[in-house]
Amino acid sequence: MTEPEAPRQSARQLSRARHAARRLAVQSLYQWQLTGDHPKDILAQFKEERPLGDADMDYFRELLLGVPEHLQAIDAAIAPYLDRPLDRVDPVERAILRLAGYEMMQRLDVPYRVVINEAVDLAKVFGAEQGHRFINGVLDKAVRQLRAVETGGIR
Repeated sequence: MTEPEAPRQSARQLSRARHAARRLAVQSLYQWQLTGDHPKDILAQFKEERPLGDADMDYFRELLLGVPEHLQAIDAAIAPYLDRPLDRVDPVERAILRLAGYEMMQRLDVPYRVVINEAVDLAKVFGAEQGHRFINGVLDKAVRQLRAVETGGIR
C-alpha cells in the first residue's frame, strides 16, 4: 500500500464504523422512546446483549446520550418542517429525525449531506415503506436553517 492510500482507508473505516454506530443509535433511541429507560442503561444493555461489530463505540455513546440531552432543542428545530405533530410521527422515523437533528446541530464536523444520506439509509432499513422519502423531505428543509452557513441558506 502506498503512503497516500493509507488515509483514505482510514476514512473508509471511520465511515463504516460511524454508520454502524448510527444503526445502533437508532435502535437504542427507539427503545428509549418506547420504554423511557435511562440511556445509560440502554447503552449497558446493548454492550452486554448485542454484537456491536466494528461500530465506533464512542460515537454510538455520544449519539445515544446526546439526543436525550439536547431533545428539546432538536425537537424544536425539526417540528416546523413536519406535516404533523412530532408525537404522531412513527417512532422509528422520530428516532432517525432526532439522530439526524443532533448531528446537524452538534456535529458540525459531519457534512450535512452525510447526515441526510445516513438518515435516509437508516429509514430504508428500519422505517416504513416510504419512510425514507419523509425523512429526506424533512431534513432537506431543516438543513437550510440548521446548517445555513454550510448550505448558504438554500439548496
